[in-house]
Amino acid sequence: MPMPHDKLDPKSIPAFASVRAFEAVGRLGGIRAAAAGLSIDHSVVSRHLRHLEDFVGVALMVRDSGGLHLTVDGARYHRRIAAALAELALATSEVRDPGISNDILVWCVPGFAAQWVTDRLAHFEQLWPEFHLELRPTDIRANLGAHEADVDIRFYLDDCPPYPAGQGLSFVELVRPPTMIVASPSIAASLADKTSLEDLLDLPLLHEEHDCQWRAWLTLNGIKRAIPERIPGTLLWHSHLALVAARNNRGLALANTFLVDADLKTGTLVEVNIPNTEPVALGAYAFVTREDRWSLDPALKFRRFLQLEIARFIRKT
Repeated sequence: MPMPHDKLDPKSIPAFASVRAFEAVGRLGGIRAAAAGLSIDHSVVSRHLRHLEDFVGVALMVRDSGGLHLTVDGARYHRRIAAALAELALATSEVRDPGISNDILVWCVPGFAAQWVTDRLAHFEQLWPEFHLELRPTDIRANLGAHEADVDIRFYLDDCPPYPAGQGLSFVELVRPPTMIVASPSIAASLADKTSLEDLLDLPLLHEEHDCQWRAWLTLNGIKRAIPERIPGTLLWHSHLALVAARNNRGLALANTFLVDADLKTGTLVEVNIPNTEPVALGAYAFVTREDRWSLDPALKFRRFLQLEIARFIRKT
């Protein structure tokens, strides 16, 4: 049903830049994350949000001790804005390329992309030269519904499923790798044989963006000592940066063989074995795409390629 003409009056439509910034903040959970996703300065995102709130006349976001959150009005507005932008992206994509494209844009968590996926892209290109694959390492989850990417690959902890149901997406776990402790040879040698699970909380631990992985690893290994509200240690934000710090004798990091296979073979990192503990799976790498692309080339070929390569890799390690 067509909308009344006055609803499309320019004075009733907010600036597109403000709408786009608001959608990104709501989807990514913060101004800095939205700024990174849009490749603009965070101060620009903040300014767009203020302009949009001034335009609609209500508060869309509220800041408290837990961070920035959508208000009730903001959440309702965000759902409709996100749907409208997704439809705009889909309509544009269909006009620009009405057929099935051989291009595939893959967003992937940086550590897995740099340490494992990249080394296998040449083989994929040899098998399927008609496909054109672009790999983007990023910690930002792709908005697949808005066609930001064709495939999103990242690591999800067991208490955080890849995507809620009902978003038109399909996913499969590629692998649930056991997580081990790694350190430089000198750091590993400095640990006494009597080092116990409880002693780990007193050692220099290296974290990514939070302490959730160490917390889960310690819990699954049955630590008896009370885990503090915040586990001490350096925050490095990315798995590959935590591994760089571990190579440089800065402490103990958590990793899996997909991230440190080369290091373990060359000896730049070694596995640290703590008595009465073992590597444990904390989550899985998941392959996510839209339902309409799940069974279509090239996403289908790339998914099956990764599954076969992972199986081969596991057999060799």
